[in-house]
Amino acid sequence: MSIWWSLHLRREAASVPLARRFLLGTMETAGVDPEISFDLSVALTEACANAVEHGGDRGTREDREDRPQEERNAGRGPWDVRDERPGSAPGQYRVTAYLDGEMCRIEVTDSGPGFPARSMLRPSAQQHGSQPYPPLSAEDGRGLCLIEQLADHVHFGNRPGHGAVVSFDKALKWREGALLMVS
Repeated sequence: MSIWWSLHLRREAASVPLARRFLLGTMETAGVDPEISFDLSVALTEACANAVEHGGDRGTREDREDRPQEERNAGRGPWDVRDERPGSAPGQYRVTAYLDGEMCRIEVTDSGPGFPARSMLRPSAQQHGSQPYPPLSAEDGRGLCLIEQLADHVHFGNRPGHGAVVSFDKALKWREGALLMVS
């Protein structure tokens, strides 16, 4: 048995804990070891926070940070996003999770400008080598490093057109009698 789900979220800070709780609830119900669940939930939080902060075209009228959220959403109803491709509109991003046997894969996709070319090829933490991490005083960039530390395999890429994709996976450990392992 396997589980997969996909959330289509607005690029708002409140969506980050929602995605994290959804993942934690799924993993708890399935019987994933709590330490693994925690690591993946922290990595997901960082990926979602990155999509919220950087995942839209900052130059559009709807997405400018200098305007209040109510003004940015004026004239849009809660269902206006249903006809758009997930993660394709400036005010949205998508989270997809797959739990299958021994592995969990999570993907966060946004519609922003994407990663600069040098960031796309960052190796995972296990293959770190000489790739420098941001200095401790840096205000940006530590979240991606944290994802690399918490996951087994990480990929940072860009979608054709616009948008970043952060995907990562981790080997799962199961509690005894776990739901997914019974099948």
